[in-house]
Amino acid sequence: MTTSHLPRRLRRASSCLAVVAAATVALTGCGLQPATAFVPAVAPGSIRAIEGLPDDAAITVTAKNFTEQLILGKIAVLAAQAAGFEVTDMTNVPGSVAVRQLMLDGTADMTYEYTGTAWLTYLAEAEGIPDQQEQYEAVRDADADNGLTWLEPAPLNNTYAMAVRAEAVPELGDITSLSQIADLPVDQRTFCVEAEFNSRADGFAPMLAAYGLELGAADGVPTSNVSILDTGTVYTATDRGSCNFGEVFTTDGRIDSLDLDVLEDDRGFFPAYNAAPVLSTATLEEYPQLAEVYDEISPALTDTEMRRLNLAVDVEGQEPADVAFDWMVEQGFVTRP
Repeated sequence: MTTSHLPRRLRRASSCLAVVAAATVALTGCGLQPATAFVPAVAPGSIRAIEGLPDDAAITVTAKNFTEQLILGKIAVLAAQAAGFEVTDMTNVPGSVAVRQLMLDGTADMTYEYTGTAWLTYLAEAEGIPDQQEQYEAVRDADADNGLTWLEPAPLNNTYAMAVRAEAVPELGDITSLSQIADLPVDQRTFCVEAEFNSRADGFAPMLAAYGLELGAADGVPTSNVSILDTGTVYTATDRGSCNFGEVFTTDGRIDSLDLDVLEDDRGFFPAYNAAPVLSTATLEEYPQLAEVYDEISPALTDTEMRRLNLAVDVEGQEPADVAFDWMVEQGFVTRP
């Protein structure tokens, strides 16, 4: 009998073995160690065990292997446990494509995904949609044919942005938005960006053009005003004043730890990358109460909160599972047993 003829739960178990084996090889090849699947035990808070849930109700949660995704993945695991599910924790999977495949083939039931990632990478659309609600609705409708259901997105929008060190804001005319950069003298239009952003079709040069500035022009942003740096170095270089404006991701904890101010994208150039709970449609049809569980959590996941949680892991060295648990308790979603 082929795996395609096995019951859904047995098919999932067979696929899990293959994916875990592949993930282990990938992790070992990258010199990384697999993260523990441990999460603290939870007691009910506002999320309570679903009435009438079968004793064998089970779901599999997956997430990618970077800090924000690990935290979101652990939040998803804890929420499902509080709701009464037996949860298989498949967080810390290397790469977006691997997580996407787990969801498409039914190996995993739930993940937090970004609207812009799905639209541009998975669905291969040419351009992102800056309006957050429009981008969500476009992804939701397109992915329905793939057997995936997108619940309402969280406010957190992990997109590109430009930031300035807080102490330089008054020196630059109390700057708060990207459009104000064009009002500065040319010698103050200095930037630190990473190589990928510098070369992207939706990256640095198009961003400048959207705000009336030409990269390489003497009266715009001369190339001598631009430093191409590694991602992590961009943050520290901006903080040290090596440039006035640094490319950042809006939910990165280093924004707060280095006291950087994010400039408003007041012309709506950057695509939306809101995180949203994505569930297998088949799983959601079997357990429709899951929508209520994750819809309760999403409004509390803002850029500010996500930066705080990411900072706790990346700067303070806490474990993603502990950070997720403490936050769930703070919000009242779960309690300590």
